Amino acid sequence: MPGARDTTVEHLLRSEAPQVLGAIVRRFGRFDVAEDAVQEALIAASRQWPADGVPAEPRSWLIRVAYRKMIDLLRSEQAAHRREAEAAASDPSLVDPTTPGPTVVDHDDSLHLLVLCCHPALRAASQIALTLRAVGGLTTAEIAHAYGVSEPTMAVRISRAKQQLKKAGARFALPLEGDLRPRIEAVMRVLYLVFNEGYTATSGDTLARRDLTEEAIRLARLLQRMLPDDPEPQGLTALMLLTEARRGARTDASGELVPMAEQDRGRWDAALIAEGSALIERAWRQRSVGTYQLQAAIAAVHAEAVDAAETDWPQIAALYLGLEQLEPTAPVRLGRVVAVAHAYGAQRGLALLDDLDRQHDLSADALVSARVRAVRAHLLGLTGDHGLASTEFRAAAEMTGNLIEQRYLHERAVRMEVRSLHD
Repeated sequence: MPGARDTTVEHLLRSEAPQVLGAIVRRFGRFDVAEDAVQEALIAASRQWPADGVPAEPRSWLIRVAYRKMIDLLRSEQAAHRREAEAAASDPSLVDPTTPGPTVVDHDDSLHLLVLCCHPALRAASQIALTLRAVGGLTTAEIAHAYGVSEPTMAVRISRAKQQLKKAGARFALPLEGDLRPRIEAVMRVLYLVFNEGYTATSGDTLARRDLTEEAIRLARLLQRMLPDDPEPQGLTALMLLTEARRGARTDASGELVPMAEQDRGRWDAALIAEGSALIERAWRQRSVGTYQLQAAIAAVHAEAVDAAETDWPQIAALYLGLEQLEPTAPVRLGRVVAVAHAYGAQRGLALLDDLDRQHDLSADALVSARVRAVRAHLLGLTGDHGLASTEFRAAAEMTGNLIEQRYLHERAVRMEVRSLHD
């Protein structure tokens, strides 16, 4: 957060953001304006608290400041909102900062906000941006930087999302039981997308964005605590923890990509592995299997292996087969190809890849097209077709926006080309 040099303050602000927003929305019933008011309060705190110290009641401080910002915003609106502003302006806490401000909520509004930000009226990109702003407390500039767009572009995206919610009549309340489950699944999908963007950035000169992975994990833990009897949030959190545990070994001293098989597993985060493994074990005991639980189970099998050679690839291939039945997507199918190739040989992996590509046109899927070429190149190299492997690696590099991945793929292409000259 701009001006927030103290990470303790930053974390405090992000944990308080949904509670403050909940209080303001409950008071005024205007999510679209309240979200802007809370953002201004968070920015004010990020500038003031590191210098002056955190107030004794930080949530009260934030609510009071957001309350005043809300009045200012309402006053600047058209005449239709004047009565609302005038009524609120009579509150003595606006004139005397020493008097108690609006009521501080004593319950957690985070789930309400997560569900609201993932409303079906919004596209995925808007759901992500609004979730990071409203629940994560990130500024527009931070979100824009994380996703490689300009701040004005992200500001427009967020503004449009709030207007779409208003137009759709979205309410600050949980849907009825029958409608809640699809909305929770949308929340989990958004958090998963945020984590994936942080783990391997779509573009740029760094492999990962730690700020996004940490925020996704924080929100996933939050969701898991709010839904303790639902195994899928536990699976999602476990998946993130077990995947993030490998972050320290994914690049070498010069920042270049190190594939999992070559990683120093001593650099994997043992605490995250222990937490993730405990979560997935707890989720399995609830006798309900979902996609995030299966993915977490796959990550756990990797974490259990002392080295790459000891990885139980047949078990991973079986888990991917079950995952494909629940989620028949291109990334899952490609994951099964890799597992089958490791478990039963490169030729069998290539045959499966060609079969799935014919049936489902994996190469045309923008999400995995570069990975399809990279996996095919790797398997071709293992079968001895180094010339074609080099061509496929170069094609994969051209389709990849992340510079670290590009360099890795180009290096593999060169290596295959050299080998082909000696064939």
